[in-house]
Amino acid sequence: SIAINGCCLTVVGIGPEGIRFDFEAGEETLSRTNLGELRVRSRVNLERALATGDRLGGHYVTGHIDDLATIIERRDDPPWAYFRFRIPNQFASQVAAKGSVAVDGVSLTVVDADRDSFTVALIPHTLSETTLGIRKVGEHVNLETDVLAKYVERSLAFCQQRDAE
Repeated sequence: SIAINGCCLTVVGIGPEGIRFDFEAGEETLSRTNLGELRVRSRVNLERALATGDRLGGHYVTGHIDDLATIIERRDDPPWAYFRFRIPNQFASQVAAKGSVAVDGVSLTVVDADRDSFTVALIPHTLSETTLGIRKVGEHVNLETDVLAKYVERSLAFCQQRDAE
């Protein structure tokens, strides 16, 4: 598996000298990610799957994209940049200030969050080593909320349902 813009895909073929990879992406993947917007020579973030026991340099990112987010603000304050992303309402409860989120596969710390958006501050290294540095207002990015937030939210929903019965 290789994550492309944070979306975990299975390699189904490797080209000559290992410089091209072939993947199969179904309708579900294409409808929830920005992979369908890619063109020949589009820059992407690539990352190998984390092996059990490897050092973790961020939070757990599964490669299971929740949905697209839209860049609604970019404020450059060299050498840093601040981004605000609009997210679908159903995921707002899974994004918290000082919590973790993955944007195009990049593990980031949330600065603040509200009902339909969140902000991040990107350091120079992130801007230069990922595609986030070239992203513009209006572009779509892949959003993966924190896996722990998903399980907590689901558990609470079941508890509330059980208590209501």
